Amino acid sequence: MQWVRDNYGVPAKRGGRIRYTGDETPQLGTITGARRGGLRIRLDGDKHPMPFHPTWELEYLDGAA
Repeated sequence: MQWVRDNYGVPAKRGGRIRYTGDETPQLGTITGARRGGLRIRLDGDKHPMPFHPTWELEYLDGAA
């Protein structure tokens, strides 16, 4: 997770809340971890986390990006 923060300049942290704006309707989610330079995020209502790029269509709600 530190690598993601350092290399992409985002305030990502496990348990942090995000808003994904890549679909027609923005969705809220929770960061569950990091893997291979990306984030694992479980969108609200989903059972499993999915991979997301740290800077693409994400708004970090727990800190300034």
